[in-house]
Amino acid sequence: MSDAVPVRRIWLCADDYGISPGVNRAICELIKLRRLNATSVMVTGPAIGQDDIAALKAAAVDNPHCAVGLHAVLTAPFHPLTMPFKPLDGGLFLPLTKLLRVSALQRLDTEIIGAEFAAQIAAFTALLGRAPDYVDGHQHVQVFPQVRDAFLDAVKSHAPQAWVRQCGRARPLRLGPPKALLLDTLSLQFRRKAARSGLAFNPGFAGAYDFTRQPDFGTLMRSFLDGLPDGGLVMCHPGFVDDVLVQLDPLTDQREREYAYLTSAAFPALLRRFGIPVVFA
Repeated sequence: MSDAVPVRRIWLCADDYGISPGVNRAICELIKLRRLNATSVMVTGPAIGQDDIAALKAAAVDNPHCAVGLHAVLTAPFHPLTMPFKPLDGGLFLPLTKLLRVSALQRLDTEIIGAEFAAQIAAFTALLGRAPDYVDGHQHVQVFPQVRDAFLDAVKSHAPQAWVRQCGRARPLRLGPPKALLLDTLSLQFRRKAARSGLAFNPGFAGAYDFTRQPDFGTLMRSFLDGLPDGGLVMCHPGFVDDVLVQLDPLTDQREREYAYLTSAAFPALLRRFGIPVVFA
């Protein structure tokens, strides 16, 4: 009897390409090293010029299996691409908690939300010269009530070959961190609606954790991979801290700790232990 660990293919996706030059640089380096096989592009971010896109394309040449997707944005401190857009807060999208509350109360105009998602898909296509390989949402907005309907309709209409990210664990638990439990609950309806729309999605998800506690990322990665099914997705946020990032996002130093682990020798050793191809072939 063989004790070999079954081979699993996973997606290791770095979110937030386009949020800052330092994040872009870290993601490109990890793609070149084949430590990532997916990244999500924020077309509403400040670091999404021609040079940023050229750098991403150049990095992907060395990693032909790397998927490039759209990181659809619907929360502050970013601006919508479409006007008139509502609801807004000081000219920006609503903060995350307020958007979740408004969506739960069914107070969003899904046509307006859908038009914004369609505009972001079009912007991605114009920047990259092709449709996204997949589409997900910044801060998991794609699984929110009402938002998910507009999101899935926009992907179905404007990027029908793309798969979409669901944020539920492969084995939902009754107990666990509140954030993970909320994502499990919201993702249940998202998966059902995606299936009815004929859109593919990842069978499992991991990567959510409390960034404020600055936990050891190697320990976290082991927990992410444990039980993740073949085709599952791990979300990560590597990057280098710069002034642009500090102004836009509270997740700063932990990005550098994620980057350090992903470039370390410990990471490919962990992948081998779990039967995951080191180069994500």
